[in-house]
Amino acid sequence: MTRSDLGDGISRITFGASAASKGFSSEGMAAIAEVINGALDDPEIRAMVITGSGRWFCAGADIEAFRAALDDDSIVALVEDLTDTLHPLLVKIRQSSTICVAALNGAAAGGGLGLALACDYRVCGESALLVAGFASLGLSPDGGTTWLLPRLVGDQAARCFILGNSRWKAAEALAKGAVDEVVANEELLDRAHAVAAEWSKWSHHTREATKHLIEVQSTQDFATHLRHEQVLIMAASASEGFKEGVNSFLEKRQPDFK
Repeated sequence: MTRSDLGDGISRITFGASAASKGFSSEGMAAIAEVINGALDDPEIRAMVITGSGRWFCAGADIEAFRAALDDDSIVALVEDLTDTLHPLLVKIRQSSTICVAALNGAAAGGGLGLALACDYRVCGESALLVAGFASLGLSPDGGTTWLLPRLVGDQAARCFILGNSRWKAAEALAKGAVDEVVANEELLDRAHAVAAEWSKWSHHTREATKHLIEVQSTQDFATHLRHEQVLIMAASASEGFKEGVNSFLEKRQPDFK
């Protein structure tokens, strides 16, 4: 897995061929978390584009490693280790001010699907594929798929997708609402970069608070949520970002949020 800083506060995280096809081994998952956490923790990085290689965006778990763990009776420990690493990473992606764009070049399956769903925006190449995959392995879902997918496509569509062990091609995933747009394969990275640049140009507070408020709105009653909004917009009003926004508006120029 590699990280390339593209300038203007944007990083591209790329799964190599091996990591994309079976990256969620103990070693692979640790490496994935290290690279993505490194970008999330970098104060110079405002957005990241996550993409894969070849036929895969990210296939999730290494099934060969599952077989070996079954043979030596370490499978429960392996699954615990993988989810102990993946799940906090997904929470951090959702809570970070960093804009995360998934550029789906190929198949996203299992925990790899969860990683894509956790991002703020999903742009697909025409070759992209969303795969459930849990049922055929005798597993229940992980990677946040049963929390994230229903919020995008609805409870019943998510139920049908997972229990039907379905595969959604790019156009169907777009029609269902699981992804945000589909572009030609050769335009994928340019489009993902453009979204990352557009969404990350706003102030740190705007990005962080917007992501947070949308994340919690389904668990709060309206009055509580209004108070939550009030607290955050009061904090925003004391920020340098707000000062720049007001000045740029009055001076009839584009804001320059640091």
